Amino acid sequence: MNPKNFDPESMLKGRMAETLVEDLLKQSGNIVYRFGYEAILQNLTQIQQNFSRYSDVGERIRTIPDFIVIDVKGEPVFLEVKFRWDGKSHNNDKERLNLISEFWKAKIIIVNRTEKPYFQVVNPPYFDKDGLLLGKPLIEESSWKIDKAVYEKFETLVEKYLTPTLILQNTDSDPIGFKAE
Repeated sequence: MNPKNFDPESMLKGRMAETLVEDLLKQSGNIVYRFGYEAILQNLTQIQQNFSRYSDVGERIRTIPDFIVIDVKGEPVFLEVKFRWDGKSHNNDKERLNLISEFWKAKIIIVNRTEKPYFQVVNPPYFDKDGLLLGKPLIEESSWKIDKAVYEKFETLVEKYLTPTLILQNTDSDPIGFKAE
């Protein structure tokens, strides 16, 4: 992590978004396991000198999805959660999401606070030919059980806890465009 780009509030809100998604899925009756870089490789900093972050192994480790969710057929599905304050992507999102797709074929849930639905799910391939994300509201995801009452409760939690409280200093963001699947 580059200390110049370290934003503790963004990191905190990102972890809150992960927890909200995890609990939303669990309370809807899904089985969810924490997976991701932080959960599995907490001591990775001790071995970072032994490999390049930009090698194939380093890239795979950095893109480990956050969760494994058991779908309605009983199959495990990799899930990555991304929080974006205003629904706009970071400069490296397309590259990062393409690596996640290549290595893991994970579903992505993007949590935003700008407009409902606050939870959008994106399945591989993530982008259309124009570079827009192919997202749909999480409530419409058929591979997981999503309880509507639980979903609405979690949209309220997004409004309550993920409202931006500081002015973002990084203005180098591009809009995430969603195209209905």
